[in-house]
Amino acid sequence: MKKALAALLPIAIMALFNSSCSFSLSGASTVGLKTISVEYFENTAPLVVNYLSQQFTESLKDRIRSTTSLSIVQGEATANMKGSITGYTIEPVSVQSTNSNTPPIAGAERLTITVNVTYTNTVDKKLSFTQSFSEHQDFTGEISSQEQKLITEINKQLTDDIFNRAFANW
Repeated sequence: MKKALAALLPIAIMALFNSSCSFSLSGASTVGLKTISVEYFENTAPLVVNYLSQQFTESLKDRIRSTTSLSIVQGEATANMKGSITGYTIEPVSVQSTNSNTPPIAGAERLTITVNVTYTNTVDKKLSFTQSFSEHQDFTGEISSQEQKLITEINKQLTDDIFNRAFANW
């Protein structure tokens, strides 16, 4: 009987710890938070991609949903995330040499997406912030055949950055 109790003790302690603390195995601290409202991130960048706002907003919700126990709600919540996509740029990052009769061409280009985020934590106001996040991916060739894949990867990097800033204090 004592051996059975000794074997169950660590499990009971972990269960107690997990139920009394809002802490996930990812290291994300949501102590005191029960709900979060994630508002639609409007694309206000000079260059607009039609699906970017919806895709980014859903990526951020998915990141929160899959890593925390917070309920995503509309309206009033114990935490709120809102913002806008403020930048979508494609710039050359390297130049390919050509003959002297033609201008140089881009050897590689960089897609950069910038998002401005306001996070409000009503339980611990010191954790609230307004910050700009920017990530990029380099590519070669035509953007049209790679754009969706590049945007998906950049969205993942951005949502990781935002999530870590809000819940891991990185």
